[in-house]
Amino acid sequence: MKTKSQFLSYSKVSKKKKPTGKPLYYIENGLYVFTEEYHLQRGYCCKSGCRHCPYGYKK
Repeated sequence: MKTKSQFLSYSKVSKKKKPTGKPLYYIENGLYVFTEEYHLQRGYCCKSGCRHCPYGYKK
């Protein structure tokens, strides 16, 4: 179970950011690579070890 401080810190991180017009992805070797901007607009970490993860998740 999450403590109050864990919940508060998660809440701050998970607030969605408004679109800024920056690119959300690019294609590299035929694969889509999502940018940090995409992840911030998404509002949460998917825990897939994304290259540009702004939430600090590492596999």
